[in-house]
Amino acid sequence: MDDLTAVIQQTLENSGVLSNVRGRLRAEVFKALDDRSVDRPKLPSDNLLINELIREYLTYNNHHHTLAVLMQETRQPQAPLDRDFLASELHLKLPEKGREVPLLYGVVSHFTDQHSNNCNEMNDDEDSDDVELKQPQVTIIKK
Repeated sequence: MDDLTAVIQQTLENSGVLSNVRGRLRAEVFKALDDRSVDRPKLPSDNLLINELIREYLTYNNHHHTLAVLMQETRQPQAPLDRDFLASELHLKLPEKGREVPLLYGVVSHFTDQHSNNCNEMNDDEDSDDVELKQPQVTIIKK
């Protein structure tokens, strides 16, 4: 009987069913524990932007249960921020091609590429107002 239980558990784990159930259970536990009668401090604008980047990433990668927990814990507004507004607030310029890729990929790509090139591109072009990213193509505009 223990062998059968182990095989069933492994099968459910491999198919993703077990992780989906765990994620839904976590979201429901947070929902049950969340006391809406207690006023929480207003969500700072930086947190709102960070949470929105994470929401876009989780949605793109189909991590819906993790997203449900994030939304419940952070009390992020249910309606997502407009992507163009988010890019504007973060000083990103969106290209026409590759717009479906989450902004977070572009930000990470920019900084990992910058680090791997020892900042040579940025130092060589200090007069430029923005930095072009390779893949995904998002431009970070320097202040």
